[in-house]
Amino acid sequence: MSYDIYVCRFVNGEQELLDQDTLQEVLAPYVTAQDSEGGFLQLKSPIDGGGADVYLTNERTITISHFGGDEMMNVISDLICRIEAALILPGGTVIVPRSADRDHLPQSFRDEWSVVVAAEGAEITKAIQAS
Repeated sequence: MSYDIYVCRFVNGEQELLDQDTLQEVLAPYVTAQDSEGGFLQLKSPIDGGGADVYLTNERTITISHFGGDEMMNVISDLICRIEAALILPGGTVIVPRSADRDHLPQSFRDEWSVVVAAEGAEITKAIQAS
């Protein structure tokens, strides 16, 4: 995939800090290149060759681009589940890993955006393709 998606965590409608320790734990096994100063990680799957470019934009947002491959989509799924975050797609779709996570999204997202529950990488891929 060649467009950007965003990882953000919301609690009671407010954007919150991302758990940096869990973030590193989930992504570290796949890092093949990084620029610590710029907050850039290049990820590669040893199983299917998929990958992703990850930008640790700030402590509240991760930008992911050039992503693809079944295993990498499972890594993204694991990430949003473990840090209790949402995946924001261009065009007004938000993916959450659990139905209960909808309640934490900002009201405008719940009212005006399509909210999809997707707990697995294949479900995320399907939601992206449908958006």
